[in-house]
Amino acid sequence: MCSQTTSRSDSQNNLQKPVIITGYGGISAAGRSSGGHAFRRIIFDALSAQKQQSTLRSLAQVMSLQDFDITSKQNSDYLLDHSLIRQWDNIHWNANKVPFHSSFIDEQSQTWWKLDYKKSAVQCAAQTPKGFDPALLYPSHHHPRGLQMAVYGASDAIQSMGMEWEDIQSKLEPDQIGVYAGAAMGQLSQEGHGGMMQAASLGKRTSSKQCALGLAQMPADFINAYVLGNVGATGTMVGACATFLYNLKLACDDIRSGKRRLVIVGTSEAPLEPEIVEGYNAMTALITEKKLRQLDGLDATSEKNSENETEFKQASRPFGDNAGFTLAESSQFFVLCDEKLTLELGLTIYGSIGDVFIHADGYKKSISSPGIGNYITMAKAMAAAEKDLGKEALCQGSYVHAHGSSTPQNRTTESEIFSTLATAFDIKGWPITAIKAHLGHSLASASADQLFTSLGAWDEGILPGITTTDKVADDVEQKNLRFLLQHERFDPKAMPLTFLNAKGFGGNNATAYIISPHQTKQRLKERLVKNADSAWQNYEDKNTAVIQQMGHYDLAMLKGEIKPRYHFGKDVLDPSDLVITNSEIHIAGHAKAIKL
Repeated sequence: MCSQTTSRSDSQNNLQKPVIITGYGGISAAGRSSGGHAFRRIIFDALSAQKQQSTLRSLAQVMSLQDFDITSKQNSDYLLDHSLIRQWDNIHWNANKVPFHSSFIDEQSQTWWKLDYKKSAVQCAAQTPKGFDPALLYPSHHHPRGLQMAVYGASDAIQSMGMEWEDIQSKLEPDQIGVYAGAAMGQLSQEGHGGMMQAASLGKRTSSKQCALGLAQMPADFINAYVLGNVGATGTMVGACATFLYNLKLACDDIRSGKRRLVIVGTSEAPLEPEIVEGYNAMTALITEKKLRQLDGLDATSEKNSENETEFKQASRPFGDNAGFTLAESSQFFVLCDEKLTLELGLTIYGSIGDVFIHADGYKKSISSPGIGNYITMAKAMAAAEKDLGKEALCQGSYVHAHGSSTPQNRTTESEIFSTLATAFDIKGWPITAIKAHLGHSLASASADQLFTSLGAWDEGILPGITTTDKVADDVEQKNLRFLLQHERFDPKAMPLTFLNAKGFGGNNATAYIISPHQTKQRLKERLVKNADSAWQNYEDKNTAVIQQMGHYDLAMLKGEIKPRYHFGKDVLDPSDLVITNSEIHIAGHAKAIKL
């Protein structure tokens, strides 16, 4: 147990300029994130009958099945079977007939190429629910899928806040807003860099869009240009599987410095292309059908008449006996605000960001292998959280969202990190979970998946378990750790803290600590009461109206009545829309000027 605690007044003094989560949304294999729907899909079996029905309605809407009778067991099973990790069913290519060119040499020693086809060794992924197609929801104009998903995800985050974006924007100077969003892989579909690189060899014409639309920072660019009309800060910091946390660090630093008051941060990764699948498979990083069947003691192949079906739904098994990760697509966005703006507008408080720590591995033998950097990021995050919230919160009121990629190398190295640091900080039975068991590995979006599920866990009072793993593997270090293999109910008020961990290829390590909504509200309330007894009541009164509007949005989404925000060709600015002096720039359509 903990040997000492830090007083509330001491921890209170450590809280400087809170970075508050006031909205979130997106799309993943679990469905739409806003309103907690995607999280409830993950813990579906632990829900009440009423919440299960709501979850099924949301899935049906995402899958373009609004008129589906969800009370039918056959139909409800269909919705559940075609979400989360599963065999290929929502891609534009045939995984059983992947084209490739084979070479042969004729009698004259000339090399010839012949088009051939093969079955992909990888037969499952964490795809968005079957039938979800963001291209049909707005004039997509042949956008790469990752950008289509970015428009959907950012729109969901903004529109679910309970206030019109224009009303929020009017309270801010244009340069007090920021957007940090990107993708680790860029846009490698036919509409992006993938098509650009293939065009000549396929006898096709390279389009004027492919080069630009394939860039890694394009999700941020699309949000600025077509969703928000943002003229403030923008960009992305790419760091492999830690990309979301890298961008989260940029957002936190901006808000704490006072440069920005509202930042949209997120990632949109759509890597389910045959070439990307083959690339990761060539690294032996992915779980193949053959490996999965061997893990389960089944025949190496699965013929149609096979008695034993491949357990694709359980392909990702963090910290269990595993053989590779499961690739995923996901687009997740979060709205972060400073304290003053949150309270002034009555925005909902989902939690707050403590801090984010980033470190490299130093000299490495293999660029893709793990190193020492993650020890540093975890240790710094734990020490900062202890100083911020107190030792008792760290020891008895925290849990970890592990990177948990479902590879043999990850399960040993990451568990050793957690165990070593739990011992160093005097933590016993530290709860460890890994959301990739359900959502797969969405690369840049991996920690964004961790964050939205953290917010869902606090809302529902249920920690998501690694339910795809029957038992912890023998080579996993378990000293002072407790791996959650089942969904587990908990008291959100007694769990003020969670850690998000990322171990990316190349030595891109990042760890963040996130503070619960209850703890965040308590700290803000204490600060307000010192100034005026009515201040917190004023916030709650405003928030009541905001929550009501959030409910209207969610209901309209369930009915399929709301489309993504997409302002193409509207309110386009040019130099004539600027009024410039030596002290400020006023932009047409913006209530406040940029101060110089």
